[in-house]
Amino acid sequence: MSDSAQVPEPVEPVTDYTDDGVPTFDFVRDRIEGRAATAAAAEELAGGDARAQEASDAFADRERKGADRLAEIRRSMER
Repeated sequence: MSDSAQVPEPVEPVTDYTDDGVPTFDFVRDRIEGRAATAAAAEELAGGDARAQEASDAFADRERKGADRLAEIRRSMER
């Protein structure tokens, strides 16, 4: 290296806490948004929204129709 090359200043890593140990606003906001998204997804998976309930009802209806059709086929084979 030549003497004219400049060495860059060391960069301190960006953390989610201030020097006093207090979380930054961005860190807190990200945590809250993450928890809200997790809660919404859990509610959807648990069937808490209308679309999930409709899908569950449609699936149960298909299962019931399939079981009825299978019973009908078995009865026709016994004759």
